[in-house]
Amino acid sequence: MPYRLRPAVLADAPAVAALLNEVDRIEIGRPETDPRTVEADLKHPDTDLRRDSWLAFDGDRLVAYGLLWDESGGERVDIDHYVLPDRQEAGRLVLASMETRALERARENGAGRAVVHLHLNAAPTLDTALLRARGWSVVRRYHVLRRPLDRAADRPPASPPGVRLRACATEADRVRVHELYQSAFAEHFDFQPRGYEQWLHDVDAAGLDWSLVWIAATDESGDAGFVLARDDREAMGWIRSIGVLREARGRGLAGLLLRQAFAAFAVRGRDSVGLGVDTSNATGAPGLYARHGMVLHYAVDTWEAVLR
Repeated sequence: MPYRLRPAVLADAPAVAALLNEVDRIEIGRPETDPRTVEADLKHPDTDLRRDSWLAFDGDRLVAYGLLWDESGGERVDIDHYVLPDRQEAGRLVLASMETRALERARENGAGRAVVHLHLNAAPTLDTALLRARGWSVVRRYHVLRRPLDRAADRPPASPPGVRLRACATEADRVRVHELYQSAFAEHFDFQPRGYEQWLHDVDAAGLDWSLVWIAATDESGDAGFVLARDDREAMGWIRSIGVLREARGRGLAGLLLRQAFAAFAVRGRDSVGLGVDTSNATGAPGLYARHGMVLHYAVDTWEAVLR
């Protein structure tokens, strides 16, 4: 029986999450995908579900899923792709559809080519020989790190002289975190500038507990760093972003913000916390996280294809 493909709708979020958790069990040994995360992805403002999402069914069973979004307004396009290991043909069909649509989106933006990125576990359920045969290659590696928490040991840190931490409590604070994010990450690999409203969608602001977002300020620089954490993942507490302005680096702000997040999660009864880091990050972030007890949970590769 041939596979049946159709676009996704928001009501498919639980079924997609179930598929992703099947993939999680194979790739990392346990389920770590929440339906809310999938629903937030399906609501991405740069995605038209009718044209930018794909579900592949074997009979009534969902066996592959794809999602495409375009944040650049130019040639850069992102996709997600998940497939069960014994359903590679369904994965190929979804991938081919996404490639066609990615080039179409880029051309709609006035670009002559599409530069497409896909994040996959370093040992994915998708057959990477299929990717290589279609011209894809790995251009970056990320590590998802994890650390156990101890309520007695992970206490709120004391700020050094001339440094202050404050919770993100007002709309003005949210705007400031957005500004800090755009500045701190501007030189990072694959960074895409985002306006405030776009960024709110990116961080799923509607479902974000803003009491887990802090701003660090210094006497010399004013607001200079932030941490954005979230507590809506069943598997662990999650630090989505931590950034410090270039001129304020080297003063221990990132470590201070990191410890603040650890303490907040420990008080809430979390037993572990995780985050993702670019292994080629030039700011020293991998070393910082290692010094604070974070260890490798699993690795993720960024695959790239240039389509013309």
